[in-house]
Amino acid sequence: MIKGISHVAYTVKNMDEALNFYCNVLGFEKVFDLDRPDGRPWIVYLKVGDSQFIELFYDGSIENPWKEELIGYSHLCLEVDDINKIADQIKSKGVKLDKEPKQGVDLNWQCWVRDPDGNRIELMQMSPDSPQLRSLK
Repeated sequence: MIKGISHVAYTVKNMDEALNFYCNVLGFEKVFDLDRPDGRPWIVYLKVGDSQFIELFYDGSIENPWKEELIGYSHLCLEVDDINKIADQIKSKGVKLDKEPKQGVDLNWQCWVRDPDGNRIELMQMSPDSPQLRSLK
């Protein structure tokens, strides 16, 4: 079952300018960063509300996991209560997953699908140990 929108993600040209806009102009709070396993910066998380975030991805000069170099909308993430159940539900409707359920760098379980126009949608089951949930305490 889908619980709600967890986050929306954007790839930004300039992280400093994006943070200034989202934090200083709109008033969101930067709550944590995620780095790649090799230590390079990857994502900055901004808190919108309880369990709702904006993800800001560094620009195309830092390789992204989808091998796409676009600025702007990246993906919509829907929080779910059971990642395997929703994956099975999607597949039972004849829709192919882009990525099967797996645990991400942030410890949450995720799978990926595209809508009919090719827009990426992440489905995510939150882990109690995730930085997202830890940031809410």
